[in-house]
Amino acid sequence: MSTRTEKFNKEMQRELGVIFQSKTHDWFEGAFITVTEVSSSPDLSYVKAYLSIYNVKSKQNAMELVNLYNKQIRKILAGKIKNSVRIIPELHFLEDNSLENALKFDKLFDQLRDERSGREEENKD
Repeated sequence: MSTRTEKFNKEMQRELGVIFQSKTHDWFEGAFITVTEVSSSPDLSYVKAYLSIYNVKSKQNAMELVNLYNKQIRKILAGKIKNSVRIIPELHFLEDNSLENALKFDKLFDQLRDERSGREEENKD
């Protein structure tokens, strides 16, 4: 990945984070949304943003709201980055489940350790 793309991704992550923070109560029913990662196409015309969503009953409903407000988010973003890019990128939002997956794996590893220590104690007797 080029330096230009990396800088662009960091700027997009920061600007999208500010937008989600400012619109959390108005658009997203108080959901706490963070932008965990951004990746863009080489020509910077397409952006995938991975979101972590907390403080909601249904993450699926929150993602639907994000997609519903996609055009408005892009418009606000355009006002912020219009001087640094030629094309305002098309936005695609995905849910980031990496933290939840990590917690599941930790739980599984703990269970495996408990089972192993239980077997080792049985073998000692």
